[in-house]
Amino acid sequence: MALTTEAFGLTDVGRRRQHNEDAMLVDAALGLYVVADGMGGHAAGEVASNRATEVVKQHISANRHLLKDLGINPTPDSRSAAAALVEVAVQRACADIYRTAMSDATKRGMGTTFVCLAVGGNKGVIGHVGDSRVYLVRHGQCHRLTEDHTLVAAQLKAGTITKDQAANSQYRNVITRAVGIQESVQVDTLIVDLVPGDMFILCSDGLHGYVEDEEVLPLIAGIAPADLPKRFIDVANERGGKDNITAVVVKVAGEGSSVSEESSEAQSRMEALRKIPLFRHLTYKEQTAVLSIATTRTYPAGREIVVEGQPGEELFVVIRGRVAIEKNGVEIAELRAGGHFGEMGLIDNAPRSATVRATEPTRTMVISRPDLMGLMKRESILAVKMLWSFVQVLSDRLRATNSELSEARQELAVAQAIAPFAEE
Repeated sequence: MALTTEAFGLTDVGRRRQHNEDAMLVDAALGLYVVADGMGGHAAGEVASNRATEVVKQHISANRHLLKDLGINPTPDSRSAAAALVEVAVQRACADIYRTAMSDATKRGMGTTFVCLAVGGNKGVIGHVGDSRVYLVRHGQCHRLTEDHTLVAAQLKAGTITKDQAANSQYRNVITRAVGIQESVQVDTLIVDLVPGDMFILCSDGLHGYVEDEEVLPLIAGIAPADLPKRFIDVANERGGKDNITAVVVKVAGEGSSVSEESSEAQSRMEALRKIPLFRHLTYKEQTAVLSIATTRTYPAGREIVVEGQPGEELFVVIRGRVAIEKNGVEIAELRAGGHFGEMGLIDNAPRSATVRATEPTRTMVISRPDLMGLMKRESILAVKMLWSFVQVLSDRLRATNSELSEARQELAVAQAIAPFAEE
């Protein structure tokens, strides 16, 4: 049995606005869920948010096979195609809204924030522009999967203001990206694994402006998914309701051995990644971005995975099975699930220092240097964290090498001092 999703959404004008300029979409048949928060005045914001939702739905519906391909065979090509599908859909909406605004003076300057979750099998593609958000509730923890495109968020990221200053800043509602303000816009995309029990929450700033990230779990405790949108809206209105409020809740379910195996592997991939020193400083969202570029490979018992002396550019993480590390034909170590090897291949093309061979049927997660470098070019903060981790790993290895060299010198000095058969 495949994974299934059920979704529930609700939008509310709030307590202070006369019109609701938010829009939402819950389309389980298509596997598309959207929240958009329009802006522009004179009902233009409502036009922008609804038009963005319509255009994105039309484009994804016409190309839904790309999402199916991602779910069936998540290769680098299918991942890129699915991410591009969502990005192009939002870009089309952006150009459409911009042209409408340019042809109608009453709608000049209209635009909208936009977040969506497009589902294909056991994968989801998130598209994001502006300050609407997507949260993931998984295994009793809540993770924000989007970063606000606001001036204050950019200042926080750059370290020029503190969290307290951000909370009181007069610019906290100034967004730096929106759909339709210009003819094109930069769209953030993220591919995520879907696991039974997952809950995605899409919302406008009318909700998250009143609810801190750490409050999400207490607010949803003991409440059925179908009742959560109303719960969120009630809380936002109780705390002021100064803006339109929209919430869409998507619950993932599934049964069967194949679903259980995929779920277990998704969890193993994340747990293994978090234990690797190179990724120790990354947030959950950033770790998810790394997983989105990873592929999986299976090796039969006896198969060489990497060969001593040959160049390589991939990091391998053992998901299931066992491998032996061999140096000059001699086994020197063994790795089981969670172990990793080949990380130096992410830095240069130096020859592999050892051969790694599967000693039983083994499944691995693979991250290649070109894919990682592409991600680092797109995500500057992630790149800084990764490079810092590289430095720390190299420093640890240099320190260990120096210690071993010092011990070897001491042993050599002792050996040279003891000469019972030296000539008088």
